[in-house]
Amino acid sequence: MKKIWQWIQGRDNMLRPLEDQDTQFKAGYSLEPPTSKRNIKYLQELSRSWDWRKPRRFFAPQLPLPPSVKRNRLKSSPRQRVRPAIALSVSVLALTAAMGQRYYRQPELQVGTVSPKTAIAPYSDVVVDQETTEAQRTAARNGAIPVLVPDPDINQQVQNSLDSLFEQANILRKQTGEFPLLPSSELSTTTQTYLREAPTEEWSAVWSIVTAVAVDALETDNAQTSLNALLTGRDDYRELNTQQQRAARELIRYQQLQSPMDLEGLQIIIESARTDFRRALTDLRRLTQAERGLPYDPTMFRLSEKDWKTVQQQVSLNLEQMLLQGVAEGVPMDLLEIAVDSRLRGAVSTEAHGLAKELLVAVLEPNLVKDPEKTRAKAEAAADQVPEVTIPVQSGEIIIRQGEEIDQTAFVLLDHFNLSQRRLNVWGLVGYGVLMSGGVALFLLVERTVRPGLRRQDHVLILCMLLGVSGLSILGFAVYSLPALGLLTSSFYGATLGSSLVGLVALLLPIGTRINTIPLLASAAGGLVCSLVAPQLRSREELALLGGIVGVIQGAVYLGLTWLMSPVSLTTWYLPLTGAILQGFYGVVSSVVALGLSPYLEHLFDLVTPIRLAELSSPNRPMLQRLASEAPGTFQHTLFVASLAEAAARALCCNVELVRAGTLYHDIGKMHDPLGFIENQMGGPNKHDEINDPWVSADIIKKHVSEGTVMARRCRLPKAVRAFIPEHQGTMQISFFHHKAMEMAKAEPNISVKEEDFRYPGPIPQSPETGIVMLADSCEAALRSLKEASPSEALAMVNRILKARWRDGQLVDSGLTREHMSIIAQVFVQVWQQYNHKRIAYPKSVLNPVAGRS
Repeated sequence: MKKIWQWIQGRDNMLRPLEDQDTQFKAGYSLEPPTSKRNIKYLQELSRSWDWRKPRRFFAPQLPLPPSVKRNRLKSSPRQRVRPAIALSVSVLALTAAMGQRYYRQPELQVGTVSPKTAIAPYSDVVVDQETTEAQRTAARNGAIPVLVPDPDINQQVQNSLDSLFEQANILRKQTGEFPLLPSSELSTTTQTYLREAPTEEWSAVWSIVTAVAVDALETDNAQTSLNALLTGRDDYRELNTQQQRAARELIRYQQLQSPMDLEGLQIIIESARTDFRRALTDLRRLTQAERGLPYDPTMFRLSEKDWKTVQQQVSLNLEQMLLQGVAEGVPMDLLEIAVDSRLRGAVSTEAHGLAKELLVAVLEPNLVKDPEKTRAKAEAAADQVPEVTIPVQSGEIIIRQGEEIDQTAFVLLDHFNLSQRRLNVWGLVGYGVLMSGGVALFLLVERTVRPGLRRQDHVLILCMLLGVSGLSILGFAVYSLPALGLLTSSFYGATLGSSLVGLVALLLPIGTRINTIPLLASAAGGLVCSLVAPQLRSREELALLGGIVGVIQGAVYLGLTWLMSPVSLTTWYLPLTGAILQGFYGVVSSVVALGLSPYLEHLFDLVTPIRLAELSSPNRPMLQRLASEAPGTFQHTLFVASLAEAAARALCCNVELVRAGTLYHDIGKMHDPLGFIENQMGGPNKHDEINDPWVSADIIKKHVSEGTVMARRCRLPKAVRAFIPEHQGTMQISFFHHKAMEMAKAEPNISVKEEDFRYPGPIPQSPETGIVMLADSCEAALRSLKEASPSEALAMVNRILKARWRDGQLVDSGLTREHMSIIAQVFVQVWQQYNHKRIAYPKSVLNPVAGRS
């Protein structure tokens, strides 16, 4: 364990960012950067043209930064290295003991092992094999036949389809006109049907014979001559087919009984009926081509109104009965037609049977759907009917002989009689400890790579969260805590550490604890989503929405893995839905619990998260409202400094939220004496002119740092934000009053001027964020004073100020380099240009409205 810790410590210098490895320049040193071999590549990269709108990613730390990240690590003493090693060892032991529950009472004689000796039952008993029983019940549950019930929506849809077909058929029947055309006593229905439907050639041939016979009868006045005598001698009659001959005879008989005018009227009736029939057939053919269209069967035009109504009634009745019985999915069409044929036989006339069958088959469709509740109840009933698998054993009966392989039955008996030799698996626990050590080392390596500088209390928090997950495993809820673990860790320390921790826990937890694999993987998926998304969110509302999304993802992953890894039949695929819904609910609950714990952990462990920083930056905070009302000039100064500092932090990919919050609170100490600072005097008398004592005035100026620190503690600001109050001034000299004191010392030689009396107590900036705020605070007044200056003049002035801070040694611990100074200067000037943009000059007529005009 000590070697692991030493190896991780040895990686520290190798993993430190390049800007941290630069030689730090002390006050009075040259501004030229060193050119050591280790940073030649770094300087070559920085020597390229810089576009501040596209900052380079090697400046970017993981967000949010930990409080007071020191970029220059001091060499630790041997004693300082021993304490972390001890803490690391204790942490590994605690995690091994908490997560290695599997090894506490592990049976040495398990299924698949060879029995070292013969085992005999000490007494008679009937032992229940719970594992086999549950496996059989699961098989019965998955093999249950689903319960199918008619779907009312499908039934209504089928009924609507049939009504639509009937409506179309009625329209077509009306289009063909009433039928029969004449009473059957005058002209048989069969003949009328033939005459209406016969081809034009056949109809013309029949009618020509009828008219010729009628003309002959009028000329010879032999109306009473028999039909045979009239037709026997005609060659054209003998050429007709049987139907034509029959139709001709009936028409001639009709002509003999009626007047010639009636024959002409009959021709008109037949021709009109034929035209209507052909038009109806064309429309029927078009409707047949549509989906669920009418069957192409002209029989519907031949039926009488009575027969047609009978067809409608019987088809509707049989359709309703078949839908009530249900039509299952996948029934072959030929079987469906046989069932329809048997139902309609005898219910309708022989002529209408085919049409009724086609109508019913055309609208029928499967209407049986699975009833989840009834199917689940049936599956549970099937599982309940599976009896418990019991193993009877008699006293003195041999359970297993020496050298035989232990099967499930033998193991159940051995475990029941306490012969499975359950004891602490020392070597298994030691091996698990080695795995745990590797996991901890890997996590620390990731930490040193992407997030150096975690405090001791941060490690304590991570350890406590892991022990909490282990504690929940005793209650059976460990697998449901990974989303909370991922959300909290990533919110506090970044996405990389959060996802790494979730992944390591998902790998190590099932090794040391008996956990179902599918819920664990589903929970791990939810935890990874939380880890990757949570650091990007900036409000509690967004985190709450993330909890709902995580619940959906966790349920979906559980459902998919259950289908892939469990023997679920196609008919009962939806049975795991209940478990998936519960998994989704657990994911939401886990995220809600993490969301509720987050504010308490932030205050208890002094953590800064993007959401907490956004809340602290709200203008509705009482401290900021006090600053705006009691020291309005300081508040306006703060807003401009915040604009400068945020833009520079964004260009260098630093923690913008931390810079914003720290800048808003960096001068709250000026509320102890607002008039002691010129921005709050509003053109009134200068308080320091009345004091006329530079030492007292310097104390008033310095006091805004100490008083601000006290106020920050009272309103429970995190240390990362409180650090901006002293560090934005560092140990800078209060030059105005120092110069005034020096002038007084020249006039009165007995006065001694100590430079430390006119310097801030410090410390100097310890992070790039506080360093940026120091530079923005120093440049704010100078930039405000520029009204007509050009950007080049403003840039020259800003560079002079930054150069003075660099030479004064204020930035040696901030992690900022000389190259960063040029970037910051360009950003400051660009923000100044945005604040001092040009406006058009309005004409006087606009500013002085005409009298009498509202």
